[in-house]
Amino acid sequence: MRRLLEPVIRYPLAVLSLTLLWLLLQVSLAPAQILLGIILAMVVTAASSHFWSGRRRPRRPHLLALYLWRVAVDVVIANLRIAALILTPSRHPRPAFVELPLTLEEPFALYLLATTITLSPGSLSADLSDDRRVLLLHLLDAPNPADATAECAKIKHRYERLLLEVFP
Repeated sequence: MRRLLEPVIRYPLAVLSLTLLWLLLQVSLAPAQILLGIILAMVVTAASSHFWSGRRRPRRPHLLALYLWRVAVDVVIANLRIAALILTPSRHPRPAFVELPLTLEEPFALYLLATTITLSPGSLSADLSDDRRVLLLHLLDAPNPADATAECAKIKHRYERLLLEVFP
């Protein structure tokens, strides 16, 4: 029984977050969905926890709330931009690959940044260099190099800078 509860004891926020994500995806607060979400969160956390052994604790965890707020707002804005791009018949997306130089070194912070970029419609984290200094991005619409540079500057300013404060 202790082994079953170990993920909850060691990583309660991970289990809680995954459970809430499950409930959001199911759009249900039915008792069966809550129980299934908790079980799945415990299994996923237990299965992946050996990858987390070397992670450091955030120095300023309260800034993660600000980070999540920024991501939520930017995802809504990106959805509106993509919708406008799709609904404008004369406008055709011009995709581009661009390299984003990184300052982050903490593996979990790099993971958060890459996931954030992928979650935002119109951008995708395509590859991380072997030395973890450059992230290759795919942008759905970057008509000229200035647009790609502006997108990289936005990512560095809004996300990477904040993650550097949370995970120095």
